Amino acid sequence: MTAQQEAATAVRRNITVAAPVEKAFAVFTDQFGTWWPLDHHIGDQDPETVVIEPRRGGRWYERTAGGAEADWGVVLAWEPPTRLVLAWRLDAEWKHNPDPAKQTEIEVHFVPDGPGRTRVDLEHRLLDRFDGAADEMKATFESDAGWVGLLKRYADAVASST
Repeated sequence: MTAQQEAATAVRRNITVAAPVEKAFAVFTDQFGTWWPLDHHIGDQDPETVVIEPRRGGRWYERTAGGAEADWGVVLAWEPPTRLVLAWRLDAEWKHNPDPAKQTEIEVHFVPDGPGRTRVDLEHRLLDRFDGAADEMKATFESDAGWVGLLKRYADAVASST
């Protein structure tokens, strides 16, 4: 795939938050379940939280109050406080697919942007792996219900965290 084709199958968004890099990273990862909308889930029940295990190879999953879990993916890179890469192992029907050849990737960089500020650069790539649904999934991820709105929720969580 050429760089131009790859760019066409990725969603890129950024947001600047009023927090140092360490806090920005911690809210994105350790507090993921506080800002992710819990109606965005794949399990049969609404989850109580969403967890990113803090290590390379860690799980990324939702968990209900009763303890039921549904996997979303795995942590491909864990480099606090500047970089995180997640394997998104959900298909176009929002079902878990453990096949690494079908996963997409979400890479997040946390870049200092002046005193007490961090620019968060997010790229959701390899969307061509959704096969015939790549354009539809890209449009979803680019929408307010996708990364646009999710990053706004994240920024609100950073602003309200102590």
